[in-house]
Order: sequence, then structure tokens, then C-alpha cells
Amino acid sequence: MLLLQTNDVLRRFGADVLFHNINLQVVDHARVALVGRNGAGKTTLLKMIAGITQPDEGTITKAKGLSIGYLAQDQGLDSQNSIWAELDTVFGPLHKMEAEIHHLEGQLATVDSTTDRYQEILRDYDRLQEQFQEAGGFEIDSRMRGVLTGFGFEEESYQRPVNSLSGGQKTKLALAKILLQAPQLLILDEPTNHLDMGVLTWLEDYLKGYSGALLIVSHDRYFLDRVVNEVYDLDNQTLHHYTGNYSAFVKNKTARLATEMKHYEQQQKEIAKLEDFVNKNLVRASTTKRAQARRRQLEKMERMERPQTDDKSIHFSFSSQKESGNEVLDVEGLKIGYQDTVLAGPLTFNERKGQCIGIIGPNGIGKSTLLKTLLKKMPAIAGTIKFGANLDIGYYDQEQQQLHPEKTVLDEVWDDHPEIDETQIRNLLGSFLFVGDDVYKHVSDLSGGQKARLELTKLSFEPINFLILDEPTNHLDIDSREVLEGAINDFDGTVLFISHDRYFINQVATDVLAMQKDGITRYQGDYDDYLRAVTEQEQASADDSTTPDQKRAPKAGSAAQQSYQQSKEAQKARRKLQRTVADLEEQMNQLGEQQEQVETQMADPDVATDIGKLTDLQKELDALTKQLEDVEEQWTVAAERLEEFDN
Repeated sequence: MLLLQTNDVLRRFGADVLFHNINLQVVDHARVALVGRNGAGKTTLLKMIAGITQPDEGTITKAKGLSIGYLAQDQGLDSQNSIWAELDTVFGPLHKMEAEIHHLEGQLATVDSTTDRYQEILRDYDRLQEQFQEAGGFEIDSRMRGVLTGFGFEEESYQRPVNSLSGGQKTKLALAKILLQAPQLLILDEPTNHLDMGVLTWLEDYLKGYSGALLIVSHDRYFLDRVVNEVYDLDNQTLHHYTGNYSAFVKNKTARLATEMKHYEQQQKEIAKLEDFVNKNLVRASTTKRAQARRRQLEKMERMERPQTDDKSIHFSFSSQKESGNEVLDVEGLKIGYQDTVLAGPLTFNERKGQCIGIIGPNGIGKSTLLKTLLKKMPAIAGTIKFGANLDIGYYDQEQQQLHPEKTVLDEVWDDHPEIDETQIRNLLGSFLFVGDDVYKHVSDLSGGQKARLELTKLSFEPINFLILDEPTNHLDIDSREVLEGAINDFDGTVLFISHDRYFINQVATDVLAMQKDGITRYQGDYDDYLRAVTEQEQASADDSTTPDQKRAPKAGSAAQQSYQQSKEAQKARRKLQRTVADLEEQMNQLGEQQEQVETQMADPDVATDIGKLTDLQKELDALTKQLEDVEEQWTVAAERLEEFDN
């Protein structure tokens, strides 16, 4: 059953078109993701679909009586009610029905059971009881407890006033409320903000079993992989539809663009061939008819547009001027917190050169406090912290407190490097999409995503061999996250980071530190490896009689740990090699095109008689040939190494 359909929807932003030709369908029980870059118009489109705004052109049709629930980004509840009372408002109609049932019970107790009136009341009572049961009236409390527990609200907080909650808690409560409402079409804009991994897993399972349809905007690729089975990509001002989850979408989009480019290039070659024939033969009496026929063929040809994608993306790398020692960080018995209040500890772990360790754990456990304590921005309550030799540390602060609100974007970077000329600074800012007048914006006027890019700009300019990152993917769109993943995988130094982005952890982590209030447990590998290890431990704990300490983590130096580590390092090296091969292939293509251009010039009759120009072109061709041979040799070596990985 078709629930909703957009037909050639268009939205203008001033004189510019934000998007056009938007055709989207949502059927009953659909699991749809809407993806695209920041600023592409995803939230604007969701508001139109939800009926909050109207399109400038086109129509949106909905099934009769369709109930829609829309949760905006970071939309929290504003209520004087307690948590429990606020959620209970969802079931107002059921409570009214319940009151009517009790009223009928009272009448049945007072009316003579032998009368027609009694039978009439009894029929109404049975009908309402059946409706009440079918609507889940007997499950209200259990449903509310289940959702509250899933979102991390403990029972002792149920009577707490909604307005006393933090912004993140209000957002979680708003999501809990809309899930209990269970509309036929549930529209969620960034629902995973403020959720830790445990809550995310619960939400994914809940949504997979949701009876209605889902339309979701999210930068959480792991979440999309688990929940959706079709993707609409808002790219280059219009929509493209793909079946499958997010990972399937990435592969299918790449394949589609490659196929379209191939067809486009084939047509361009055909057009060039026809135009060349027409130009050479139109004036010749013997061939003019054939030339005219080809010209008519050109005029009738439906020309393809060059495939385009919104490829505005940051590009950068991290670099170091010196190598660190092998022992980068040793933490022993560390307790963290504020004055005498211990948030977590004792914490014991180490990090060695080249490792990329991700720290995970529930919100509020003290992960950011741990990083600040390591960097001496906060005092340790107990324990020791030992950094290795020759370290240049770069720190990314998720709260962005290292930025100066009163400075312009340009001055924020330039003040740290006054010896560098403005052109070089602006070129660097341009690689992070700060162009034109953007560089004169004050930091205080930037969006969260822009501040994140500015902080990465500053990091990329520093010589660093140990990166410490606190939630670096927050505020970044998916494309920027992927660029950051590439920069980390290409980085020759050491990385310690906090993240709730499970996809990001899978791409970069060599190890995972799971942080609890009373300690920290190390797992070799990425997030999926961590999940497998935890599952194996849980299964083992149910089957054997080993002590809790023995079950907590694999033995240090075990064969399984070494295998995890070697596998993860091999994956990282393979990804880096893949990018090298792709870059070399692009260089070969460009050099080949330059060769063809020079040869075309040399074939020109006017040039062929000019010995001086011909000699210069031959030298240029020889240089290109030599350069191409060198690149081909590098490509051969890299391709053979890549083949060894795959065998």
C-alpha cells in the first residue's frame, strides 16, 4: 500500500534552487533512509513530507487518514509533567476507554441481570473490553517501562519533572514518546544524536520490529546498515533511489556513476568522430552527402549530460616531523573525576606506536574526562600517567573550547602561524570548504559542522605523531567522516579516540577499550570484533565455571589477540594500498590524455612543417612518456602488493 508520494517537488532558496524533480515513494512497512551532504536540503524535504511546510512547486500526496509522527533534530520535550505522566498522555484515548469500561462495570452491578437493559450494557462492555485489549490497553505500563528502560531511564527517575532533564535526555524522551504513539509513518531526523551504544542497539532492534513505515535521516552509517533497506540520495539537487542498506547504496552509487560516465565518454567519442568527419568532408563534392547525413545524425542525437555528483568535500592529511618511541602511553591505576568524586577507575591500559585505539562506554561514564586528565587539563585523583619520548600531541575537543569565539576563521588559524603568508592559509582553509567570505566569519557564528572542520583545519597544520580525538565525527556529514577515516588510516603516527560512531570505529580502530565505572577492558580489533568477543564471553560464562576475572577479557598476548591485531593492521595497510593504486591509475589516465593531446598537435599540418615547434612537442612527448613509464612501474609494484593481500 502506497502511504506517501512526492511528485516533481521543488524548493527555492532565494533566487537559487535548493532541489528539484524530487520523486519519492513510501509504502507500508518501508524502511527508507534519506542521505546527502549537510546543506543539501534533507531536513527541508522532511518538513514538507511531514506537512509543516509546502513545496514551491510539485505535489505531495498521502494515503487517506495517514498518521505521521515527525521528530526534528535535537527536538526535546518542554513539559511540567513528570517523565511517566508525560509519556502516559500518549494513551489518553485508552484511559478514556478504560474509564468507560469501569463505568459499565458499575452499571452491571446495579442493573437487574434478567432485564434487556442488562444485556445491552453487557454487550457494550464486551465490545469495549475487546477493543481495549486489541489496542494494547492491558500493556500500557509494560510498554512505557520497556521504552524508558531502553532509553536508559531508571525507575527512580520516572517521577522526575521533564523540565529538569538535560537537553539530551529531553531529546531521548521525545523519541520515546513518538515511538509509543506508533504512527503509520515515522519520520526521524538524526534520531541517534545523544544516544550511547547500548541505547543505539536497543533502538535498532525496536525499529526493525516497528509495525509502521520509517523515513530516516542519519549520519550513523552503522545504524542505517541495520535498520533500512532502501536509500534515497539527495545529490546534485535531485534524488536517486537505491535498494539495500547504506553499504549497498555506497557500492551501487559508485557503480552507477562509473557506468554513466562510461556511456557518456563513449557518446563523446562518437560525437567527436562524427564532427571530425563533417568538418573534413562537408566541402568535398564526393563526400558532402555523407557529411550532411552525419550532421543530421548529430542534430537528432539525444546528448547525455556529464554525470555529476556534489563532490565538495574536505581533503586533508595529518603529518609528523619526527617518529615517536614505541612506548607512547602507559596508564596505571588511574582514577578520574572531580575533586573527591570518582567518575571511573582504577583504569589501566597502554598504547604503542602505530596503534589506533577507540574508547567506548555509556554516556556520563567519564570518557572525555579521561582524555582531559591524560592531557593534564584536569588533575588525576589517583594513579599514574606516563607518556613516551618524542611525542607531538594533537588534541581534538568535541566541545570545541580550543576555538576563540571572537576571532574570524582566518585569524583562528593565522594567529597560530603568523610566519605563513595569507594565500597559503586561505588555500588550507579552502581544502576544508572555507572559501570566499567564509574566512571572515566569526567563530561564534559558525555551525557545529563548520567548527568541527575548523578544528580539523588547525590539527592538519600541526606536526603531530600522537592524535587524541574526542568524538571527532560529531557534526560531520558522512562524506567528511569518510575523508577523516582516510586521513587517520594514512597517518603514520598513533591515535587514541572516543567515538559512538560504530562504522567509524570499524574503519580505523586496531583496538577497543570498553570503559566501565570500575575499570577498562581491552579488546583486539574493531567494533565488530569487540561484539564477537563479548558474545563469546557471555556464552562461555553460561557454560563454564571460570571466575569473573578470568572471563573479563582474553589473556594478554594470546594467539587470538595477536591474530586480531595482525588482521586489523593488514586491513589498514590494504586500504592504504588500494588508495595508492587508484591514485596511480588516475595519474596514468591523465598522462595518457596529455600524450594524445601532444600527438594531435604534432599531426596538425601547420605544425608538421614547423621544425622548431615539432621538436619542442617531441621533447614534451618524450618527457610525458618517461613520466608515464615511471608511474606505470610504481602502479605495477603497488598492484602486485595488493594482489598478494587478496591471495
